Amino acid sequence: MSKITSINGRIIYNSRGSKTVEVDIISENKFLGRVCAPSGASVGKYEAVSFPNEKPEESLRMLNENVQKFIGLESSDLKTIHDTLRSIDQSSNYAKIGGALAFAVSIASMESASKAKDTSLFQTLSSESSFKFPFPLGNILGGGAHAGPGTPDIQEILICAIGTKTIRDAIETNLAVHKELRRILEKEDPSFTNGRGDEGGWAPKLKNEKALELSAKACENLGFTLGKEVALGVDFASSTQWSEEKEKYVYERAGFVNSSEEQIEFAANIIKKYKLIYAEDAVHEEAFEDMAELTAKFPKTLVTGDDLTVTNKDILTKAINMKSCNAAILKVNQAGSLYDAFEFAKVANQNNIKLITSHRSGESTDSHIAHIGLATKSKMLKVGIVGGERVAKLNELIRLSEHDLIRGMAEI
Repeated sequence: MSKITSINGRIIYNSRGSKTVEVDIISENKFLGRVCAPSGASVGKYEAVSFPNEKPEESLRMLNENVQKFIGLESSDLKTIHDTLRSIDQSSNYAKIGGALAFAVSIASMESASKAKDTSLFQTLSSESSFKFPFPLGNILGGGAHAGPGTPDIQEILICAIGTKTIRDAIETNLAVHKELRRILEKEDPSFTNGRGDEGGWAPKLKNEKALELSAKACENLGFTLGKEVALGVDFASSTQWSEEKEKYVYERAGFVNSSEEQIEFAANIIKKYKLIYAEDAVHEEAFEDMAELTAKFPKTLVTGDDLTVTNKDILTKAINMKSCNAAILKVNQAGSLYDAFEFAKVANQNNIKLITSHRSGESTDSHIAHIGLATKSKMLKVGIVGGERVAKLNELIRLSEHDLIRGMAEI
């Protein structure tokens, strides 16, 4: 048993240089759990509010006013930590304290507990006796809200080394494809500056189709067969294109407009042509029936909800009932507390919805989501490929490969 003896927060900065909150929780006066909250650029309408009135300082003020409510609590009691947060903020979306604060407090508490128990965080979070590594899913080419003008409308083209047998090989394969794509882009455009988006994917001046073609070429140049040793994924982030006023998808950079039917066809053609293993938010966040059509059409592809399901168990239940996806992103700060996220994971696992634990575009060098991915039986870990804040998660997977309880890779 380890009781919380102190809690302290501060304002620091994420990988985009934006303010965020970091929380320290100490149990028994010596076991430190420290967590920095991430933030997204492409944000679902129904996810938890990061900060009240977009002010991290307001979250910090709320923490300071309520510190005594956490002192003496058992640091490993995730439900009580969650209930204490909820006693301060009863809103549906953490509008009073901010989902970022709920994220930091709940994970910091569990990290402190794991140190007190002298066990790894993933063991503290799960009662399972054996674990499998999720496949790293990394951004090789970025556009949309994660990159600047001239880049593709599609937000992320991703790589996953589905044929690898070890976590190190999976990471090294993703790195190799990322490097090869740089060489291709430099040859295609000698003026390419090697610019990268928020998550480390290359950010070239390209249309959607050309970006996909060159990404596939990078895999083939290395001797890989798409759909065998490696597979591409796409985060369409279609809510960023959706115009509620026009009721159409407006692809401003590429210069075309899609009706709902045309968007389904647009996504389906990309899934088929590039043998995608992963297709995220191919339609906008409230288009449950359209997502169901794609899910039925592509049962071997992870047709994934992110903005659609926003790590919310009630929305996921709706998606399950409507057969709107066969996979779902788990982002703890979308839900708020770690307890909220684990309730979401429970619903997913009970209904054969494959989980992808994910970073955010504005990240810290924390590596906790590597443990959360293991504990939730995630099939993939969406953590990027390069950049200190991305590599921190991948390096943690390498360290965890030395652990006897983790055996092999997940089955997608």
